[in-house]
Amino acid sequence: MIRYAVVGAGWISQEAFLPGAGQSGNSTVAALVTGDLAKGAKLAAFHGIPQVVAYADYDALLASDTIDAVYIALPNSMHADFAIRAARAGKHIMVEKPLAISVAEAEAMIAAADAAGVFLMTAYRLHNEPGTLAVLDHIAKGDIGIPLIFQSIFSFQMAPGNHRLAAAHWGGPLQDVGVYCINAARHIFGEEPIEASASLTQPKDDSRFAEVESTIAATLRFPSGGLAQFVGSFGAAAVDNYRVVGSQGDLELDPGFKFEVATKIRLRRSGVTEEIAFPQIDHFGAQLTYFSDCIAQGTPPEADGAEGLADMHILLAIEAAAKAGQPQPISLPPRPRHPTPDMARLIPITTHRLLL
Repeated sequence: MIRYAVVGAGWISQEAFLPGAGQSGNSTVAALVTGDLAKGAKLAAFHGIPQVVAYADYDALLASDTIDAVYIALPNSMHADFAIRAARAGKHIMVEKPLAISVAEAEAMIAAADAAGVFLMTAYRLHNEPGTLAVLDHIAKGDIGIPLIFQSIFSFQMAPGNHRLAAAHWGGPLQDVGVYCINAARHIFGEEPIEASASLTQPKDDSRFAEVESTIAATLRFPSGGLAQFVGSFGAAAVDNYRVVGSQGDLELDPGFKFEVATKIRLRRSGVTEEIAFPQIDHFGAQLTYFSDCIAQGTPPEADGAEGLADMHILLAIEAAAKAGQPQPISLPPRPRHPTPDMARLIPITTHRLLL
């Protein structure tokens, strides 16, 4: 049983990670690190977590023999500090995306994990979700021919005051939801993009967007000729899907990214439409189970630090393209691995959650 400290007791930990941990079968939450000890105590009592620790006592927790790994669900600007400290203490690390707020920070995180001989995993939960993996398998088998076009929308209305609206935390829809579209496109085409262009909207009459854009639209060009276009928004109705058009057919995944509902593929080829439904799983329990399997077996995770760093390079290129109004070049090494069907973990969904 791999013992985790959950660092950050915000919405994603309460709604998703803590309930998922209880379903994993090979993992347990041994500590909760939070800035609100009273709230932490309620969560700990509800989930049966033996320790609640303040941020000031994080290093003491890391020095103890009560945890093996950390899950970091803090604002983006805090990822690197807490991850590097965990690595230096010999703890494995799972970090929410985006990995950090700069390439230098992400590289420092990777270097710290490598130096300590621990695993650093970027929390791409969809790499363990059966519908997402089936999309990649259909494409790898040539079921729609050569993939040529990727189109996606991921949007919802962000509540005022959320830290994802703060520039100091590198907030914004690109980093929060656009990263899902980028990651999906990279693995669908099986290569890294070579150019980014983008435009954005930042309404002046909506106080939520005083520091970040409300909506961003981006196009990525891939070396084989593929084009990926997506829109990420914090100011539009909830939409969550993507479509891949190939030389001989197309497929859609709808919903494409959210964890609250089951995925479904619509595959069209030779005039025939096939719908394939997948079981609703606990995404966070699935990725936790997968990472704990990697730790127990000594096998590096597919979604490692370099995977998160690749998306960071692309995020920054898109930002630069939107600011300059000109396409920006991207130069990345090929990924040695892509998500494969054996990475699926069919962890059942649970309603055992407490929201504070």
